Amino acid sequence: MAALEPARPAALGRSRLERALAEDELTLFCQPIRHLATHAYPLAEVLVRLRDEEKALIPPGEFLPVFEELGMMSELDRWVTRHAIARLKAGSRIRALSVNLAGQTIADASFPGFVAKELATAGVAPGALVFEIDEGDLAAGMEHAVQAADALHRAGCRVLIDSFGSTARALEHLKQLRVDLVKVDGAVVRKVLASSGTRNLLSAVLRLAAALELGVIGACVEEEDVLLRLKALGVGYVQGFGVHQPGPLDKLAGPTR
Repeated sequence: MAALEPARPAALGRSRLERALAEDELTLFCQPIRHLATHAYPLAEVLVRLRDEEKALIPPGEFLPVFEELGMMSELDRWVTRHAIARLKAGSRIRALSVNLAGQTIADASFPGFVAKELATAGVAPGALVFEIDEGDLAAGMEHAVQAADALHRAGCRVLIDSFGSTARALEHLKQLRVDLVKVDGAVVRKVLASSGTRNLLSAVLRLAAALELGVIGACVEEEDVLLRLKALGVGYVQGFGVHQPGPLDKLAGPTR
């Protein structure tokens, strides 16, 4: 007999999540991304956390699927974007922040207009905001992704393909979608020392990225040997627990000192 899946806690129903958005009961963390040539941190990925009634942080794996199931991911991404822009407006030691976009948000044709309005109201340079589109969402909705990326570029923002190399169509996606950066999937990065096939794949990615003038980020870097191999191959940026631990956005990114 198959085990029953645990029921969703009542505390994470629609009303609870709507209240979290309306009353700012979420909080932002970030993980800085290092530029290998300068050792600077020009970019950080924004991570969202939800606090429970006792102010403890709820793991993303527990609340993000509920937002998705309820069709509320676009609302959440708007909240994250608005607060990331507020951090940039107040001053940030990290020049640019990247925000992950859910498939529901990518399909929301009004989202780029919302971004442009928020940036203009705050007086923040659009290039300081990067939007991450997961490669897994491309297979399910390339048309929406192309439209979203084009609209975000028109707004002056940058676009990044996340989890790059996680599908067999990775290089094809890179040719179809106009982006500024690619973040190589952690599963690829972890094999770079042991697998010549992985190194060949990464070399092909780097050649195409150079031709298209794209930045390349190695994700999930945990070991110094992996970092050094990525640098030797020509990867420009790295992210992971071996590079910089995540922490509260306001602590790591600002205020400017």
